[in-house]
Amino acid sequence: MKSKLILITGGARSGKSDYAQARAESISGKHCFLATCPVIDSEMDARIARHKADRDQAIWQTIEEELDLVGVIRSLKSDTICLLDCVTLWVNNLTYQAERANIKFSEDEMTAKAVELTQQAKEFQGTLICVTNEVGMGVVPDNASARHYRDLVGRTNRIIAAAADEVILVSCGLPLFLKNNSDLYNPLPVREPI
Repeated sequence: MKSKLILITGGARSGKSDYAQARAESISGKHCFLATCPVIDSEMDARIARHKADRDQAIWQTIEEELDLVGVIRSLKSDTICLLDCVTLWVNNLTYQAERANIKFSEDEMTAKAVELTQQAKEFQGTLICVTNEVGMGVVPDNASARHYRDLVGRTNRIIAAAADEVILVSCGLPLFLKNNSDLYNPLPVREPI
């Protein structure tokens, strides 16, 4: 199996995770759900339980990893379909880890992590589907920390999108295809962010 990287983005409750799961299940092979969500309170615990219940446990192997996504992907067998949900929480987890160590997590550091992820996706002999939130279409956050987080997510999304074979924006439950390397409808190249 040739490596394939798919990025699925959208707003909160847009249907992006449902679309990503259906897309993954339409591909034959072993299925791995790579969950990045930390359990921080009972409401989040209930969300995680609901997401697990929505996946057929006979099809899906769930791996919970908040930080080392590259290590998990490297450990997967070829021909696996890995659904990473979600990139946005991964960025949050990396930022939180740095804050706990009294370190400012910079865009350069996030760029390096995102590039490392895309390089591992190219080496992975399977399909990696990444789910992420589109965070740059709303109101500009009112504090520096939230603006920094938004910038980190935006940078990460751009890096993954540039490397991806497909990019899909889900809005109101409907997929909008932004990039498909197998089609010629997109004659302009996607530029790597600087």
